[in-house]
Amino acid sequence: MKESKGDRAFTIFNYIFLAIVAVVVLYPLIFVLSASLSNPEYVISGDLWLWPKEFTVEAYEKVFQNPDIINGFINTLKYTFFGTLLNIVMTICAAYPLSRRNLKGKGFIMAFMVFTMFFSGGLIPTYLLIRDLGMINTFWVMIIPNAVAVWNIIIMRTFFQSIPYELEESAMIDGAGNFRILWSIVLPLSLPVMAVMVLFYAVGHWNSYFQALIYLQDQDKFPLQLILRQILIQGQADDMIQATSESFLAQKLSVEGLKYAVLIVANLPMLMLYPFLQRYFVKGVMIGSLKG
Repeated sequence: MKESKGDRAFTIFNYIFLAIVAVVVLYPLIFVLSASLSNPEYVISGDLWLWPKEFTVEAYEKVFQNPDIINGFINTLKYTFFGTLLNIVMTICAAYPLSRRNLKGKGFIMAFMVFTMFFSGGLIPTYLLIRDLGMINTFWVMIIPNAVAVWNIIIMRTFFQSIPYELEESAMIDGAGNFRILWSIVLPLSLPVMAVMVLFYAVGHWNSYFQALIYLQDQDKFPLQLILRQILIQGQADDMIQATSESFLAQKLSVEGLKYAVLIVANLPMLMLYPFLQRYFVKGVMIGSLKG
């Protein structure tokens, strides 16, 4: 079909608009990367715009020489891996029964679960509950309290409901039970929504710091985001600069470069994860949110 002048103009406008949006989104990321690889003098003076100036990796050397950052990185990997694994298992265990036609009372169960999205016990009662369960300052306090999200259950349940019932019916005729149907039919067809869930949960665990701030006391259990908070907000990056620096100005310059380097180290794993899940992401969100 031949495009009209209006269609071509609309296409050109879309390309220009999307290019501007891409620049707006990508520029802060590129700037942070360039600032971490540049002489901090150019960052402070405002002379750095896009490409690194006086290329240096000194800030990254200080980051990887600091034991607190390395330990926080390892802790965050643990919290993210085991937390996401538990999240996926719990979400599947809740969403699959709620997607079955023959589950009695599923309307009441869903209403009860949705109620918790709008009302909660509050911070202090939650803290008292965590304390009474003996999870304060433990590995499990970063995983169990957020074991499942109701909104993600709704998305996954809706996706399960979009799978043709005839597939499950034929499996039942062959003698398959619910667990067999879930494992052999439903889950293999649910890779898109599984990818969405992994990304949602993993990013949530990776960026979590408030929970650690409240419940963790030992610094050797702190996640990377809490270490990053100490560096950026509380100014503890000064402790990572050697006392033999030539001047106070040199220390401030080193701290400035260090902040950007830590930001890159903290966000790089999630930026690397997304390309592997991207092909499933849009399909999973659209089907999980719109069908039903």
